[in-house]
Amino acid sequence: MYQPRILVPAAAALVFLGLALLIVSGRSFSLDTTLIMLFRDAANPAVPLGPAWFQEAVRDMTALGSFIGLFFMALTATLALWLCGYRHLAIGLVVSLVAAFLASTGLKIAIARERPDIVEHAALTFTASFPSGHAFLSAVTLLTIAGFVGLASRRADIARFCMVMAVVMVGLIGLSRIYLGVHWPSDVLGGWALGIVWSSVATAWLGRRMAESDPA
Repeated sequence: MYQPRILVPAAAALVFLGLALLIVSGRSFSLDTTLIMLFRDAANPAVPLGPAWFQEAVRDMTALGSFIGLFFMALTATLALWLCGYRHLAIGLVVSLVAAFLASTGLKIAIARERPDIVEHAALTFTASFPSGHAFLSAVTLLTIAGFVGLASRRADIARFCMVMAVVMVGLIGLSRIYLGVHWPSDVLGGWALGIVWSSVATAWLGRRMAESDPA
């Protein structure tokens, strides 16, 4: 029963470490270029595939993984836990997310990977490329919220529902970054992997400790 809870974050940790080491060593991935070009018009690579309304929808999706979007999701979840009496869980959620933000910033500065330069960016960028902040922080925020809500509800069906919704949103946010040309696919994969590790540890270690101090 608990084997997947260990194997998945363990595998994710290996994926992130492998990608980080290869990127730091100056390695490039031909698959990165291939996957980005799949989202582009072959006749005009500056233009993403799809009609204008779809491109706008993708920008809306990527906005959900922005600092502002995730801030309001985290604030809502934190206040909901607090008002329902799960104050230790609320504090644990804030601690985990703030630490993740600092880690994301530090990793970007340390690794300093350049953004994709093979297509025109369809969104503004201000930081380095690896790991994708949208992929990492959306995974940490949404998966940790799902995990903490599951702990608070003490119901397996609610925990599963929240986790499925979180995984779908995290996946779409990450793909939107590739579609917009602002991240290499390996940036997004690295962000997802690290986010899975972070949220798993936060839920299994910090979340469970905090839940023990909250009402049954």
